Amino acid sequence: MKLLSPLFDILIQIVRAVIQHLNDWFKAKTKPNNERLAVGVAFDLTHSKSELMAENALLRQQLIVLKRQVKRPQLTQHDRLRLVFLTSLVQRWKEALIIVKPDTLLKWHRQGFRLFWKQKSKSRTRKPRIDPEALALIQAMAVENRLWGAKRIRDELSKLGHKVSKRTVAKYMRQARKDLPPWKAKQTWATFIKNHAHEMWACDFVQTFDLFFGTIFIFFIVDLSSRCVVYFNVTRAPTDIWAARQLRQSTPQDEHPRFLIRDNDSKYGTAFNWVAACTLIDVLRTPIRAPKANAICERFIGSMRRECLDHILIISERQLYRLVKEYVEYFNHSRPHQGIGSQIPQPRVEDNRGTQEGQILTVPVLGGLHHDYRRAA
Repeated sequence: MKLLSPLFDILIQIVRAVIQHLNDWFKAKTKPNNERLAVGVAFDLTHSKSELMAENALLRQQLIVLKRQVKRPQLTQHDRLRLVFLTSLVQRWKEALIIVKPDTLLKWHRQGFRLFWKQKSKSRTRKPRIDPEALALIQAMAVENRLWGAKRIRDELSKLGHKVSKRTVAKYMRQARKDLPPWKAKQTWATFIKNHAHEMWACDFVQTFDLFFGTIFIFFIVDLSSRCVVYFNVTRAPTDIWAARQLRQSTPQDEHPRFLIRDNDSKYGTAFNWVAACTLIDVLRTPIRAPKANAICERFIGSMRRECLDHILIISERQLYRLVKEYVEYFNHSRPHQGIGSQIPQPRVEDNRGTQEGQILTVPVLGGLHHDYRRAA
C-alpha cells in the first residue's frame, strides 16, 4: 500500500493537468471575438443573467479607467453609426453612454439627418423649360447690368415679348453672375475705375533724396485708361500753390479729365481744389491708409523706384528732371504694360511693331540701365 500511494498521487496530478488543459483549450475556442459585434451578441445569449451583469460591470469599470486617460479615444465613422443605432434601441441610453457626451451623440444624429435629407431633396438637372432666347437674354442682362435685379430684368424681357416669372429670372441670374471676376461681381471701387478709366486721371508725389540727403519731390499725373504719364515736374518745396500751378499746366487748351484721384496729402489745399473746380474736374479723395484706391499711381511709383531712382545718384533738381523725363519717355513710348494687355501706352508711329521686317535697333535708356528694341522703319 505504501508503494501504491505515491503512484496514485502522480496519477491524480496527471488527470488534473489534463482536465485543466482541456478546460483552457475549451475556453480559448469559445472565447468571443470582441472586434465583431454579431459574434459577441450571439455569445452573450448563451450566458446567464448574473454572468452578463458581471461582464457589464467589468466593462463599465474599464470605461471608467478609460475616461481618466489624457487622450480621448478616436471614433471612426462606423463607430458613430453603431452608437447612434444602439442608443435608439435602449430606453435609458444617456445613462449607458460613457465615452461620449449625449449632446455629441445628438449632434451626430442631426448631421446624419441633414445629410439624408440633403441627398433626398437634391434637385435633378433638367432641361430648362423657358425659351433659349429668353435664357440667353437673362444671362446677358445679368452680366452687363450689375445694378439690375430680378424684377428689372423681368420687365425688360416683357418688353421683348418674353413672359418669365421673377423666380425663374433670379435663378438664372445667380448662375450667370457666379463665375464673374471680382471687379465685375459687385459694384466696388474697382468696378467704378473700370467703367470710367477713359475719363479719369490720378496724381501723386514721389519722395526721393539727393546725394546730400536733401528731399526732392516728383509730381506726376497718370491717365488710367492708357497708363500714360501725361504730366510730371520736380521740386524741393511742394506747396498748395505749386501743386495748383502743375494742375493748371497739365490741362492746356481745355483738355481735362472728368475725375481726378488724389490722396489726403496736405500738399493739396484750397488752391488746388479751386483750379480743379474751374477746370470742371471732379476731385476724388481716396480713403486714409487705402493705397489700393490709387493702385495705378502706386504701381507707377514702384516701377520708377525699381527701374530708375534706386540706381542713380541725384545731384540737383535739373539732373533729376532730365532723368525722370527720359524714363517717362521710355515708360510712355517703349515699355509694355501688363495692366493694358502688354501693350505700349503711346507707341511710336515709326515703330514696325508686330512685324518681322526691318533691322532691329537697340537704343540705350538711362545710360544703358534699360534698352529699347525696335525695328527700323
